Amino acid sequence: MAFEIPKLSYAYDALEPHIDARTMEIHHTKHHNGYATNLNNAIAGSDLEGKSIEDILSNLDAAPADKKGAINFNGGGFDNHCIYWANMSPDGGGEPSGALADAIGDFAAFKEKFSTMAAPIQGSGWCWLCTKAGSGSVEIKPMPNQTSVRTEGFIPLLGIDVWEHAYYLNYQNLRPKYIEAWWNVVNWADVAERFEAAK
Repeated sequence: MAFEIPKLSYAYDALEPHIDARTMEIHHTKHHNGYATNLNNAIAGSDLEGKSIEDILSNLDAAPADKKGAINFNGGGFDNHCIYWANMSPDGGGEPSGALADAIGDFAAFKEKFSTMAAPIQGSGWCWLCTKAGSGSVEIKPMPNQTSVRTEGFIPLLGIDVWEHAYYLNYQNLRPKYIEAWWNVVNWADVAERFEAAK
């Protein structure tokens, strides 16, 4: 079955004023859809058809050699964005609680470190809070060019897209302002669910 972008659980304007409706619409319908289309084309006719995106990215060495780059880029782009939409909510913001909060530790220090690591990432990169299966601990990993943390054995929990298409209409070159605003829409309930599932 072909990969399709998910329908968002909120309207494109629901995250305003932090993330504007026009950016959300273009980001979802154009950019994310492009990754899905290109991923489907890259795996067409291969043994990867019918496999989950988690399986594909976690076992990237199984990809056909001539398609590996395209599958890494577009598969990562597809999966990363699926998580990104779920990681945000109109009712987001605040701080995590429970086991996730315990794993993160000092939230103010974590937030500052995450934001500082996200700001200078080059190209179509992401910054992730991630974990390893069964570890119960978390770490921050900046990743380049849509490459998924799954390719390095990690499970993604919370990610911010810092490529310009995620923020430029509203923030122009002020990426740190976008990162600061993004914290107001983080869906900690979704992040906690991912953490519990990974444990």
